[in-house]
Amino acid sequence: MTPRRSSSQDNDKSGSPPTGEPVFLAVGKLRRPHGVHGEIQMDVLTDFPERLVAGVMVYAGTEHRPLRLKNVRPHDQVLLLTFGEFTTPEAVGELRNQVLFVRADDRPPLPEGEYYHHELIGLRVVDENGNVLGKLTEILETGANDVYLVRPDTGSDILLPAIEDVILAIDLTAGEMRVHLLPGLLAE
Repeated sequence: MTPRRSSSQDNDKSGSPPTGEPVFLAVGKLRRPHGVHGEIQMDVLTDFPERLVAGVMVYAGTEHRPLRLKNVRPHDQVLLLTFGEFTTPEAVGELRNQVLFVRADDRPPLPEGEYYHHELIGLRVVDENGNVLGKLTEILETGANDVYLVRPDTGSDILLPAIEDVILAIDLTAGEMRVHLLPGLLAE
């Protein structure tokens, strides 16, 4: 059950859009123009930068302005992007400091047992006896493994390591994650 990082739009604190609107996932943050031909630097926020290729539709800023990628190339620690509509540094400069999104429904499905972060946020978390522990509200990336922050209706937040010994099952259809609580995970 390996989660994959992808950020969702902050329409509200849960990241969920109003009913019926598409979910957008942040893939990068546009920085400054590069060169004289309309390229712009982008800090990568996705685990899948290889999917950002010429022809892919992306959406800039909170208004989700649609743009089609014309060219993508790596440069140092960033990607350099060009869009057909922008051919000068002055023109592409209007996108500076905007977050670049893709639609979640345009992303390919992951292999069995792997999930995008936005699919997990909001799941009801229950222990192996069916006791509701709370709702998964945040995923902390620690290096060794992710940590799921579960917010109960009352009491302190619960931090669960995203490891096989703790995460027993994820049922996206039911909106539920079943977990095993190792000793010391709950505050006494």
